[in-house]
Amino acid sequence: MRRTNNQAGFTILEVMGVIMIMGVLTALVLPTVRTNAVRAKMSEAIMAFGPCRNMITEVYLSGGSSPGAGLWGCEIDKDASQYVDSVLTEDGGKIRVTLQGFNDGRLNTKDLTLTPLDNTGTPMDGTGGFVRSWRCGSALDGTDVPPQYLPSSCRG
Repeated sequence: MRRTNNQAGFTILEVMGVIMIMGVLTALVLPTVRTNAVRAKMSEAIMAFGPCRNMITEVYLSGGSSPGAGLWGCEIDKDASQYVDSVLTEDGGKIRVTLQGFNDGRLNTKDLTLTPLDNTGTPMDGTGGFVRSWRCGSALDGTDVPPQYLPSSCRG
């Protein structure tokens, strides 16, 4: 009588190979997933610019000049939202959003800026004029958030 070995399933080498492949794929994909999750949270910080941007544009369009730093009427001093600590303005209309709640030392307490520019591309000085465009996320204006976490439309 002959004995046959009817084993079914995977060998230990096959299982280890699959686990190794899954580990490599996870190591390659995880940083991208994390970056995209941070960008999604960053969209809330970008939205925090909205009320101040509208207010500053209206003041300049109506022929007015800057009311002064922190006096544009749209500032929030503390805990503006889950990911935004504060929204502050400067004399010429530059808006500074301070981040919070990211659970990441590279982002918590960092600043993101939005600066109004005149028709020559120079930041507004508060004396009036026409806001031609806005510069978002520029290190020249004080943004210290790493660029890879900013949307492409907000990288200076």
